[in-house]
Amino acid sequence: MMKSADRSSDRVCVGAIAGAFGVHGEVRLKSFCAEAQAIARYAPLYTEDGTRSFSVKLGKPIPNGFSARLGGITTRDQAEALRGTRLYADRDKLPALPDDEFYHADLIGLTVLDAGGETLGRVSSIQNHGAGDLLEIQRPGQGNALLPFTRAVVPTVDLAGGRIIADPPEGLLE
Repeated sequence: MMKSADRSSDRVCVGAIAGAFGVHGEVRLKSFCAEAQAIARYAPLYTEDGTRSFSVKLGKPIPNGFSARLGGITTRDQAEALRGTRLYADRDKLPALPDDEFYHADLIGLTVLDAGGETLGRVSSIQNHGAGDLLEIQRPGQGNALLPFTRAVVPTVDLAGGRIIADPPEGLLE
């Protein structure tokens, strides 16, 4: 599953509303789940601040997502007002992952060390532009850098220890 950081460790971002679909309150729902249709199984879905929750009924597939009905949204104006809203699911509703897979929310904030133990920075986000995940690393005093999230470059993810061990290709972080 592809998710972004959540303010609360009890919820994980599973999708976003891309705008209204039609005139009867349906939305364009973009799923960040590995199995896109699974987003409906994780309902109710919450706004980032947790002040609103929605039941979800998926409609037909549309480019980049689904048409969907969200509980309590009955007009196009209400649907359009939700444009850009990220939707979060309770972590305990999500499936357990194999040892070599991670929710993006779990990686945000981890310290990144090189193989020698020197701190490279902290994970600020995970990007994916189609060729695989990239860890965005905040490097103190040096700006941000992108690190390919592959087994060769990131051989160790220690969630319990709050760290990632990386072996970046020479010149990547210079």
